[in-house]
Amino acid sequence: MTAVPMKAFLFDVDGTLADTERDGHRVAFNLAFQEAGLDWDWGVELYGQLLAVTGGKERIRYYLEHFNTAFSAPADLDAFIAGLHQAKTAHYTRLLAEGAIPLRPGVERLLREAREAGLRLAIATTTTPANVTALIDHTLGHEALDWFEVIAAGDVVPAKKPAPDIYTWALAKMDLPPAACVAFEDSANGILAARDADLLTLVTVNDFTRDHDFDAAALVVDQLGEPGAPFTVLAGELEGIRHQGMVDVELVRQLHQQHQRQRVA
Repeated sequence: MTAVPMKAFLFDVDGTLADTERDGHRVAFNLAFQEAGLDWDWGVELYGQLLAVTGGKERIRYYLEHFNTAFSAPADLDAFIAGLHQAKTAHYTRLLAEGAIPLRPGVERLLREAREAGLRLAIATTTTPANVTALIDHTLGHEALDWFEVIAAGDVVPAKKPAPDIYTWALAKMDLPPAACVAFEDSANGILAARDADLLTLVTVNDFTRDHDFDAAALVVDQLGEPGAPFTVLAGELEGIRHQGMVDVELVRQLHQQHQRQRVA
């Protein structure tokens, strides 16, 4: 088996590029519920449980099936859920426009380094395309949308993470083999999707995912790191890999080369 050079980075969005869940999506869901005259309130602890389900519409349905079974659902439940989710997306994009949801440490740095190094970039997420566009618009600027060759998002595939379909779809669009790519994730569902797409994966945890099972990840850190604010390694091995306390292109390239050597062996 021949070693394959690293050619692309594929990024999850929620919790990976930005801490969107606790103070973004959760808040937006609650605003949508209030707007619809519902007395539902998704607190931090409850929302942490709901995050076991990927996809906003799927999360509402799961909530009704497991946490609010007494709710008298309308005849057209699908349309009701879709309407709530649409309102939630509007609130979420407003929060982004107000600057309430910044990128995580090191994200912009790594994206710019990857572009300078000639690496191809893509998004692979279960969130809606509108949410992706809004996040990039209000953090990196509208022109940054062109940084990403493929934005695989929302319902572009029927099976959401932990199914690997969103990654498989993105790889097909880029015409790249998994061995040429590295995925960046933050959750158990994400790492399962990336693993089953045969992708080398680096994980940056957040408050909701710190205790998830990341055995399939090549490296788990608390954040990507910035000059003067290094990452903390939570799992994985950096022996023999040069780094400066930041996840940069060179560190990822060394991880990728190490992984390729193991595959070839």
